[in-house]
Amino acid sequence: MPKYLELGCVIVLAASGLHAAEIANLQNGFSIRHDHREVQGGTTRLYIGGDKSGGYVDVATSEIESFQSAPPEISSPGVAPAAAQDLRAIIGAASARSQIDADFIASVIRAESANNPRAVSRKGAQGLMQLMPQTADKLGVKDSFDPAANVDGGVRYLRELLVQYNGDAATALAAYNAGPQRVEQYHGMPPYRETHAYVARVINDYNRKKIAQAKQSRSETSAQNVASDSNNTASVTPSGGK
Repeated sequence: MPKYLELGCVIVLAASGLHAAEIANLQNGFSIRHDHREVQGGTTRLYIGGDKSGGYVDVATSEIESFQSAPPEISSPGVAPAAAQDLRAIIGAASARSQIDADFIASVIRAESANNPRAVSRKGAQGLMQLMPQTADKLGVKDSFDPAANVDGGVRYLRELLVQYNGDAATALAAYNAGPQRVEQYHGMPPYRETHAYVARVINDYNRKKIAQAKQSRSETSAQNVASDSNNTASVTPSGGK
């Protein structure tokens, strides 16, 4: 039975006119519960809430294997995803300890679990950074569903891989996804479509964040320069001639 990515939203079908909830089954073993979907070129946008303000997840259409009707949700206390603010704080703390960019950690978490601390893959990987039970034991993570413990362990493991592969992010990500033994076996990136897609997804997401930040920084700098020029102009007092 598939594990559902509960993305922090409660879907309530209060009227017959609303969309019936669906499950999108992905090739990586996850399933995403959503209210309705919209195809935009090569991307399928899965709307989590009943309206567009309820949040959405963009997924490459090629990564979706099938759709099925969603069963009724059963509310269970204590299993809701961590609040975005809490997750940012957890990522920030892990970034400070590991010296790995917080945005890079966030991109890995998004690719691994869509920010769902209760995510479980078909292979048994658990939590935000999808730790396999044996990996969690090795890292000393007692509860993989504890967001802080999972991220701490996952980031320590990711740092180990980055050090092992001399800072080569793509190879470290491939090892995180497929296992270091596969990287050694193939002397680099394993020839697995899932691994290639995973590495590309993390790096593209990370690059998008950095490009957006750079644009925002340039915009703010430009605005500050305009304001400074305006203030300088206003402070000039014309001198009168005799």
